[in-house]
Amino acid sequence: MDVRTLSGKTALVTGAASGIGRASALAFARRGADLFLCDIDEAGLAETERAARELGRDVFGSRVDVADRDAMAAFAAAVHERTDAVDLLMNNAGVAIGGGFLDTTAEDWDWIVGINLMGVVNGCRCFVPAMVSAGRGGHVVNVSSLAGYLASEALAAYSTTKFAVLGLSESLRDELARHGIGVTAVCPGIIDTPITRNARLRGATLDRPEARAEMIATYRRRGYGPDRVAENVLKAIGRNRAVAPISIEAWLGYYLKRFAPWAQAWLVGRAGARARRQAASGG
Repeated sequence: MDVRTLSGKTALVTGAASGIGRASALAFARRGADLFLCDIDEAGLAETERAARELGRDVFGSRVDVADRDAMAAFAAAVHERTDAVDLLMNNAGVAIGGGFLDTTAEDWDWIVGINLMGVVNGCRCFVPAMVSAGRGGHVVNVSSLAGYLASEALAAYSTTKFAVLGLSESLRDELARHGIGVTAVCPGIIDTPITRNARLRGATLDRPEARAEMIATYRRRGYGPDRVAENVLKAIGRNRAVAPISIEAWLGYYLKRFAPWAQAWLVGRAGARARRQAASGG
């Protein structure tokens, strides 16, 4: 898909109220796309809509929980009253849980699978068939993660969902290629977004007062913001990449997983052991 200009095209972004979703929506708008946006954060969504309209774009936004199949279907009906099909679909909405399998509750699993995996499935089910029927091609971006190919005990549930999104994206890419629709799994690394402030933390290693502050500080020090992710998303679409690691640590993890899995396992194991020692010592 040619992204040098998106004038005359429409882009739909879930989780558009903040972070990567907002930055990507506005990046698409700067290239000329009109927008369809959704999120459960109405205030943040309104701010994204305002910013996009200031860029001269037409915008339709709605409060939608991507895990709610009926709500997504209603949103799709409203979108398709305004256009026959979107040209660019970005399934971005996501949440995080830090903690091992033994510390993750059944309710935690329902929550994260509903949003991170079924939210992507719902987005694809609601909007991809219309893209196929319209016959104009287009592109689907599903946001996975570095944790979508580099698993650790500290992100058991999160990695499970992001591995699934990567697998879904690769199978969908194969199916949609004959319709001229590209599919990219975007895999960001350590990105400073509100997900660090909203994540659920479980277990002795993470469920301690200072753990969240430490995590937020680490992500801020890394200094890789959502605007840089959005620019790389545009590059990945333009190059029709199947998998798009974003940030140096995401690329490093990608190549380690492919070519030196023993080194990847050693590094992850060391990081886990260090975190357990810190928790045991109280800091």
